[in-house]
Amino acid sequence: MKKIIAPVLLLILSGSLFAQDPHFSQFFSSPLTVNPAFTGKFDGSVRINGNYRNQWPTINNAFITSTGSVDFHVGKDAIPTNDTWGVGATFLTDKSAGGAVNMNYFSLSTAYHKGLDENGFTQLSGGVQLTYSNTYINTSSLILGYNTDGTPQLYTQSYPNSPSLSSNYIDLNAGVLYSTSTNDRNNFYVGGSFYHINKPMEKLTSSDSYQINPRATIQAGTYFGIGPATTLHLSGIETIQAGASETVLGGAFQFIAQQDDNKSTSLYVGSWMRLNDAIIPYVGLEFNDVRFGLTYDVTTSTLKTASENKGGIELSAVYIYRPSTDKPINCPKF
Repeated sequence: MKKIIAPVLLLILSGSLFAQDPHFSQFFSSPLTVNPAFTGKFDGSVRINGNYRNQWPTINNAFITSTGSVDFHVGKDAIPTNDTWGVGATFLTDKSAGGAVNMNYFSLSTAYHKGLDENGFTQLSGGVQLTYSNTYINTSSLILGYNTDGTPQLYTQSYPNSPSLSSNYIDLNAGVLYSTSTNDRNNFYVGGSFYHINKPMEKLTSSDSYQINPRATIQAGTYFGIGPATTLHLSGIETIQAGASETVLGGAFQFIAQQDDNKSTSLYVGSWMRLNDAIIPYVGLEFNDVRFGLTYDVTTSTLKTASENKGGIELSAVYIYRPSTDKPINCPKF
């Protein structure tokens, strides 16, 4: 049994290198992991984002993904008033197999948003991102199977001379974005990004290396008022990597407490759908300059049997510092 389980485990580990990158159901709350061109694309001076996702927690915390980012505007005195320029930093960590497999990413990004009209309501943006990636596999935590007496068969017991596995590489990503508004209550955007442009190599052992497959994404979204105190937000994303694709579509209603207050409290209620996989109900609360979001993936595919009908919970927080001296900017929100 041990001889069978070990090769299967190694195939799973190596195969994971060809799978999709870590992702979030609330992709709209993690813009710098979606498209570098979103760097600095917000109404305010400084933006801080955070996401936490626990996918299939009943399966020994199969996938836990967390990210945090900060971006801000620079060079206001050196560029035209209808342009904006942003820089940002992102950290993302993805843990799987009960914490035995750890993937960490640190990114620096910048984007320039060129105004196509005198007020900057319509902008064409381009962004680039440089990422340092580290993968670490703690072999002492890997379980190959279980003995007849119920005790676990550890990887280190079967391969005592095998050290922990680790790898590092530098990655290059880029993207473009078009956005436009006609007034302060609507916005439309469409963009595309390309990750792993340099096709980096992941080398976990002295004899094996794996090429990281490029990832292409297309994003689009809009929001518009449908009443004096109600706004509808719609968005979607298509991701393609290593022959696999993922499509997420949906939207949320924003109910505004005081329509004349720029920092009024708002309640968001809606849902997104990952096609052929899950329904993702969403509820959010926004007050002052902070927005909190909560989603839960309700699995609809055949994976619901293996996951015991348990999906993935995800939390997000977005803080934007908006001093009164800033010029209002109509920007993508979802």
